[in-house]
Amino acid sequence: MPYSVKEIFYTLQGEGAQSGRAAVFCRFTGCNLWTGLEPDRGRAICRFCDTDFVGTDGTDGGYFPSAADLVDVLSRIWREGAGSAPDASHRPRRVRPYIVFTGGEPLLQLDAELARVAGLAGFELAVETNGTRRVPTGIDWICVSPKAGAELVQTSGHELKLVYPQPGAEPERYADLDFDHFFLQPMAGPDLARHQESTLRYCLHNPQWRISLQNHKLLGIP
Repeated sequence: MPYSVKEIFYTLQGEGAQSGRAAVFCRFTGCNLWTGLEPDRGRAICRFCDTDFVGTDGTDGGYFPSAADLVDVLSRIWREGAGSAPDASHRPRRVRPYIVFTGGEPLLQLDAELARVAGLAGFELAVETNGTRRVPTGIDWICVSPKAGAELVQTSGHELKLVYPQPGAEPERYADLDFDHFFLQPMAGPDLARHQESTLRYCLHNPQWRISLQNHKLLGIP
């Protein structure tokens, strides 16, 4: 299938359990919880998103006719950033090339074929999803970020990262799901300081949950 991508860039993962890890981020266009257009924000299911996922005008964004075409670009971005090519032989490596598929909502486009081709190219694959669609086979790291008002379909994975606070998406609703890590991330915006304080208090009193900060914003990187 063809793929519509907003941007592709090499950076350090800024959030959650993989924080600090070098990665190629592939941001797909489109989301099923908001159009990405400001006039539609008041009618969106998710009204606090601060990500631009509209169009294909970002760095190395565009329209890719096939999985192979997209993986060629992902490999080039990794090579330019890390100084080495992905290892397609699957021999053990001290550092395995890493892709984070994100959005918008990446599972509107990310499919088993793209996961297969990227895996054969030597990449370890991660997805950051709102959990309203099933993750295809071939993904190595699943991060689910539930949103209030949206049905949660993907109820297992490696990391549950909940933006906090969200009325209707309280942490206790998700505490018994099948994830290895549970993170609360303070909601960004004009009330960030207050949200950081409430997130800190919740994690102190509920040690199942760990706090996740947006370190990439603190460091001034993509």
